[in-house]
Amino acid sequence: MPAETLSENIQQTLLQWATAPWFQIGTTDVHMARVLGLIFILFFAWWFSIQLERGLRNLAARGKDAHMNSAGVYAFNRIIRYTVWIVGTLVGLRYLGLDISNFALIGGAIGVGIGFGLQGIFGNFVSGLILLLEKTLKVGDFVDLQSGVMGRVTEIGMRYTRVTTNDLLDIIVPNSEFINGRVTNWSFNEKYRRIHVPFCVAYGSDKDKVKQAVLKAVDAVPGCITNDPRRTPDVWLTGFADSSLSFELVLWVEHALMVSPGATQAKFLWAIDDQLRAAQIDIPFPQRDLHLRSGSLRLELDDAAIVRLLDARARQQERGDE
Repeated sequence: MPAETLSENIQQTLLQWATAPWFQIGTTDVHMARVLGLIFILFFAWWFSIQLERGLRNLAARGKDAHMNSAGVYAFNRIIRYTVWIVGTLVGLRYLGLDISNFALIGGAIGVGIGFGLQGIFGNFVSGLILLLEKTLKVGDFVDLQSGVMGRVTEIGMRYTRVTTNDLLDIIVPNSEFINGRVTNWSFNEKYRRIHVPFCVAYGSDKDKVKQAVLKAVDAVPGCITNDPRRTPDVWLTGFADSSLSFELVLWVEHALMVSPGATQAKFLWAIDDQLRAAQIDIPFPQRDLHLRSGSLRLELDDAAIVRLLDARARQQERGDE
């Protein structure tokens, strides 16, 4: 048998095997070649979405405001990714032989499923789209949630948002929590934020001297706003506690101090303590008065205690005789 004839026979056999129908969807035969075509369409949609996202990120990086551009492009990329995936899936299903016009019936069935069992998942997905479109939350923002979670937003996904704390713990938060709950965004628009650092001094301390000492502590911590007349640091007297005068250091700080509130509080308290000690201003401690009611008190002593008491009394008498 000639080589060309053998090659043609092999090709024909492979073609027959690849196009041998497995089953039918409507009037379309589903076979190996059609399934491979579906896989190729889905892979191409996935690859195209990645390349499109990469190109948009590179375009944003060349902008003047790289941070704002990257945040906007991140949201746009997510929407583009979902759109490309949905379109690619529909094209693949149409290639497989499914009638897309019948998806209205399927959509109704999915709607019933969403109403009963997938309501939470669908709600988180819609909440994620709202976050991306409204731009009230973006990757890189430092947030404080009503549930107590505090950290930097590192990813906004289809179902959840990943928040990384200052201890590098990744917390997965459902997107609906950002829509339905209270969210404090520490880095939304303004570059500066005002913080309050409470501290106490003993009663009788000179208030003016306390203020001067604490304002010196501000210079010891870099990142404070001191040269803006609208944002000058100040010391407030906030109350009279049981054993101390209560004050607050109120000042404006930059973004680096703003996103690490625990460490920032520790730095200022450390500097305040140093300045108060240098100015010889006392740090208070709790004081309690003990009142004893009049009356008789019965004591029971063992033999050893009685001997020690008599010896002490004898020595006291000897010193008195001398």
